[in-house]
Amino acid sequence: MGNKIKNKRKLLNMTVYDVAEATGLSATYISNLENEQKTNPSKETMDKIATALDSSVIELFFE
Repeated sequence: MGNKIKNKRKLLNMTVYDVAEATGLSATYISNLENEQKTNPSKETMDKIATALDSSVIELFFE
């Protein structure tokens, strides 16, 4: 999951801070997800990240 988020973010030339701003989440939280220090985001959080990264929840979190 973390690598998918990071790879998609980099593909879009976004920083962790850009994703944090777009989602209303902290940059630390996004970084922790990318580094798999956090592994159980809520449905709402998954939706926010997927929207910010122009992806689907399934693509980022379940494939």
